[in-house]
Amino acid sequence: MRTRALAPHVDPTALLLVACWLVAVPVAGSRSTEDGVLPSLRSESDFALTADPEAPHWKGVAGVVAETDRQGRPVPGHRTEIRSRWTATSLYLLFVCPYEELHLKPHPATDDDTPRLWDWDVAEAFIGTDHAGITRYKEFQVSPQGERVDLAIDLGVRPARYDAGWDSGFAVEARIDRAARTWYGEMRIPMKALGVPAPVAGLEMRANLYRIQGPHQRRRHVNWRPVMSRTFHTPAAFGRIRLED
Repeated sequence: MRTRALAPHVDPTALLLVACWLVAVPVAGSRSTEDGVLPSLRSESDFALTADPEAPHWKGVAGVVAETDRQGRPVPGHRTEIRSRWTATSLYLLFVCPYEELHLKPHPATDDDTPRLWDWDVAEAFIGTDHAGITRYKEFQVSPQGERVDLAIDLGVRPARYDAGWDSGFAVEARIDRAARTWYGEMRIPMKALGVPAPVAGLEMRANLYRIQGPHQRRRHVNWRPVMSRTFHTPAAFGRIRLED
């Protein structure tokens, strides 16, 4: 079994700060009617992944915006839109990712997980359904080239566990529009992998959404819910995905 090496630890001093900040400060750019909530719109059936926001199943679907760094400061040129849909078996996420520079892994492989994919450009979703144990959640990543990786996270043990051997069975699609300087990434995540065997409207999942973009000397870390920490792995900062009709 593989485990994620050299992952950043959670900053325990940030947890209380984040909780207070979330109550006091709204996130600019959110398109949800409720701050900190990404509405996921029901689809009656599963659909093919296209990484196309103009596809019939995505067109007109409202999402949220990620446009700040880990401390809540604006990240110009990287205003990322995230939309979501759900079915009886799957959760879908679509990332619309403007960029200034691409940092892509040479010789991409899309038929299996890519270890340490986070060293390159990625969009990420951290999703947890254990509301009592918020340090346990799942991580999903897609690159502009259609690479993927998924991990099961447990920050409640020492050392923290980043299990890259876990297999969710999720699928991804991606494409790059170089003329528009935007890339698109789409995920289809099995509900059963999230611990939700029978999803219903109104169900909420704890989540945060991120991007890592650009070469290392000019790296950008874009957050939906700013973590107020040096690591994305700050579950007290998570917002919510809410399943809606």
